[in-house]
Amino acid sequence: MIEEKDLIKVICHYIYSKWIVNAQSQRDFASIHEIEESTVRRIKNIALGTAKEDYNMSLKTLSKICKKQEISLEEFFKLIKQ
Repeated sequence: MIEEKDLIKVICHYIYSKWIVNAQSQRDFASIHEIEESTVRRIKNIALGTAKEDYNMSLKTLSKICKKQEISLEEFFKLIKQ
């Protein structure tokens, strides 16, 4: 079974590489997904391996992102499993 820290990296990498990089800006992504811009920066830093601290993304944040991407949490976890 994958460790929690590694799961967060996989989640952040997927969100960053599939959705954040395609947004007009980090601020725009944050606004559209109703999350803080600092959260988007944390996701980016975890995804790129440049984070100075751990990040434990909340289920609420992940749910907001998935909702705006029009996928369920179940679909999201199937995507990152691939």
